Amino acid sequence: MKVDPSKPTDLSAQIAAAIRDAIVSGALIVDERLPSEAELADQFDVSRPTVREALKRLAAQSLIRTQRGATGGAFVNRLSFEDAYAQQITTSTLLLSMNAVSFDTACEARFALERACAPFAAARRSADHLASMRAEIFRQGQPGLTDEAFCASDVAFHRALVDAAGNPVLSYHLSGAVEAMQPLMNMITFTARSRGVIMALHSRIADALETHQADAAEAALSDLESYTCQLARDVMERRAQGRD
Repeated sequence: MKVDPSKPTDLSAQIAAAIRDAIVSGALIVDERLPSEAELADQFDVSRPTVREALKRLAAQSLIRTQRGATGGAFVNRLSFEDAYAQQITTSTLLLSMNAVSFDTACEARFALERACAPFAAARRSADHLASMRAEIFRQGQPGLTDEAFCASDVAFHRALVDAAGNPVLSYHLSGAVEAMQPLMNMITFTARSRGVIMALHSRIADALETHQADAAEAALSDLESYTCQLARDVMERRAQGRD
């Protein structure tokens, strides 16, 4: 593992990238102890503070963990899909907000991904997944529920749907779709939506999964997509009229 001092990327980033590549390639395996800061500094021909900064970058990505004591040091971490959810959600949120992705584009992507989960969820859903979805539908119908709480329940319902597919790779990729895209969409549509309509669509989805009807679940998701996009168009139209 080497770094190039002539490259514009700072040295700590290069060191972090070199170690990350070694982890990804399997040259460094899970639970393996990394060389000490002094050893890494000699290896990369940099100062110890530069190495320390590189290790901080890797720790922030959950790629390594540090332990204190005589047997301490930096070790290759075992990264789980669940541990990576937060980073995926943050990245998706930033990409959506910084790149001015249209509502229709985000909605299309989110529901296409959710529909891909429907056949797996219909086949694999557990009683706990169904109970979670039913609980959120019940919560959504409670009097006095705030818009913020309703939005949170909406996200939790769809999170249960995705998790019911029983595929950790899908759950990881959809964490951004459900927990980043959906709150942004809720921010636009919450003033116009009917909670009753959404609860009815959620009930259709839960009913379809309970009876193992993938096609019915996909159809309900498609209807929810159409309703969500129409809400956004109505909101945008009212806003445009208000500016005139």
